[in-house]
Amino acid sequence: MKLTMKPMSLHNFADELNEIMPVLIREFSRRNSEELYKGKITLPQFLVMGFINGRGQAKMTDAARFMSVSTAAMTGIVNRMVRDGLVARLYDLKDRRVINIKLTPKGTALVKKIKEQRRAAIIKVFGMISEKERGDYLKIITRIHSILTNDKEFTGE
Repeated sequence: MKLTMKPMSLHNFADELNEIMPVLIREFSRRNSEELYKGKITLPQFLVMGFINGRGQAKMTDAARFMSVSTAAMTGIVNRMVRDGLVARLYDLKDRRVINIKLTPKGTALVKKIKEQRRAAIIKVFGMISEKERGDYLKIITRIHSILTNDKEFTGE
């Protein structure tokens, strides 16, 4: 892979990024947990588990909104995680239509294990570049995160 340092058009930038991103995703995934890479859990399942982990528990509708899927699709994702003992459903005593999901101890342990392995992979890779480059990268990726999560064009609001 060659890195061009001369100015480039936005279209050329997009083409180069389009080539690099799948490789980055694949290689980080490959260095991650066996559970993710070997298909023991899917990326959508892991994303939902991370969402729940950050909140303690979550409504099914909130998890569906987070994943930008229908509640029916979220039900399918959650059914597999319940079957595998990773999450449990909690029914609201006042309104049985409200379903919360919570990680089981097995699910919590799996999220922790995958996060630790991802952290180790990040440290290994980013330990090979300078502190300044890491700072620049973090600044850019944080800005991209902000655009993707706050810009109405991207959030669909």
